[in-house]
Amino acid sequence: MEKIEIIGVPFSNFVWVVRMVCEEKRVPYDLTPAPPHSPEINAIHPLGKVPAMRHGDVTLCESKAIATYIDRVFDGPKVIPEEPRAAAETEKWVSLINAHVDPIMVRQYLLSYVFPKTADRTPDRKVIDAALPEMQKQIGIFDQAVAKTGYLAGQSFTLADMDLMPILYYVQKFPEGEAMMKAAKNLSDYYAKHSQRPCFKATIPPPPPQR
Repeated sequence: MEKIEIIGVPFSNFVWVVRMVCEEKRVPYDLTPAPPHSPEINAIHPLGKVPAMRHGDVTLCESKAIATYIDRVFDGPKVIPEEPRAAAETEKWVSLINAHVDPIMVRQYLLSYVFPKTADRTPDRKVIDAALPEMQKQIGIFDQAVAKTGYLAGQSFTLADMDLMPILYYVQKFPEGEAMMKAAKNLSDYYAKHSQRPCFKATIPPPPPQR
């Protein structure tokens, strides 16, 4: 079977997710670095967003669709469980993270540090400070969610956990996020445990480019 090609910048949390899926299932893949709206991405994603995927004559965009395809086509541990209730729980958390957590923690909080839109390119305090109450609420939700089993969905490491781990990795690199994580014991323990998984360690990206 042909090797999968993952297309996108490695520091994207969504690119990281699909790479983790490949590593967890031991699916060979090549990473083609390409930024959003590049010709390589625009050829597959109608909105120019990363990641994109090629596998033979199959092309896909959106991390959830790519992860689902890889999980169904290849052998290895299921990252979306086959049991209906566990699958639904996994889908629920992926949807919550992608629709609500990523916009706050990544697009609003993290990018205001890394790629600020201020005139002098200093962190955009107004945008950062506005994100903090919702971030604190979300951290609390995750802290409670992982308290029982150490996973977001059921009794095993799933796509839901893969979706969250890169965001937590980045959030802790900045002062408010670091403080929130330290105060959330269950979530801190969860992160410490799963950050040692081979699929996570093998896909930690280099720092994003300096502007």
